[in-house]
Amino acid sequence: MNAPPQLKIKVQIHCGDEIAMGPGKADLLEAIRKHGSISAAGRAMNMSYRRAWLLVDTMNRCWQSPLVHAAPGRAQGSGAQLTGMGKRVLAHYRALVQTLEHAAQNADQAALIGLLLPEPRISQKS
Repeated sequence: MNAPPQLKIKVQIHCGDEIAMGPGKADLLEAIRKHGSISAAGRAMNMSYRRAWLLVDTMNRCWQSPLVHAAPGRAQGSGAQLTGMGKRVLAHYRALVQTLEHAAQNADQAALIGLLLPEPRISQKS
């Protein structure tokens, strides 16, 4: 059975040529908050530690202060946590997305969905 057509809004915030925040980075911040480490957050998202670390590095370089504080090692106090700035940026980002999704619930969305096929046609190219 096919899912009904839906509108998906993807918000990306750019800093120069870098994506400072987007849906995947916001999800990574949530996972870091939940799991307390970049590696555990990456595993929870089926992402390599290197990929997770590179995304954190990008976020930390794009904002006025770092979003994630990481203390390497296995000793007490090691791991990662969101900074105050990280919590604020994540909260504002989630609120912005929610506002935009709510604003999109209008006649234009209904009109576009009404014009959309439930599935793409089979390609005529071989």
